[in-house]
Amino acid sequence: LDLPVTDANRPLLRCAYEARRPSELPVLVRYFREQDVAPVPEAKYLDVILYSREQIDKEDAALPDQEATADERTPWGIISIKPQDVDHELPMTPATMLRNALGKDQGGSGVPLDRDLYLDSVRYWDAHAAIKSEPPAK
Repeated sequence: LDLPVTDANRPLLRCAYEARRPSELPVLVRYFREQDVAPVPEAKYLDVILYSREQIDKEDAALPDQEATADERTPWGIISIKPQDVDHELPMTPATMLRNALGKDQGGSGVPLDRDLYLDSVRYWDAHAAIKSEPPAK
């Protein structure tokens, strides 16, 4: 889920460099901590992102230290489940688009960057930020 960035909540924004798995390059992410913006509204929709078996195999092969991600007989794999409040697909974050354009050997999907889609993403995510749960401090 994401929230609009306002003057009131802008000081609560956090940034971190994150990779989805060890073999990927970390990218800068911007988010609100769940505890800082509670109560978080319940999402109205889930956007489920699937990759074909062919795409999963290509990405696994490009990262030799990566274990196979699923049973080879499974035709599709769930890559992400995004909670949201609208009934249409939201833009990928700019960082995700850049990571994907890096290529499979860096943890991306190998999809070339589309300038217009990227600028649409920047417009949306400049005005919104994801809500993220953080594990308790140790």
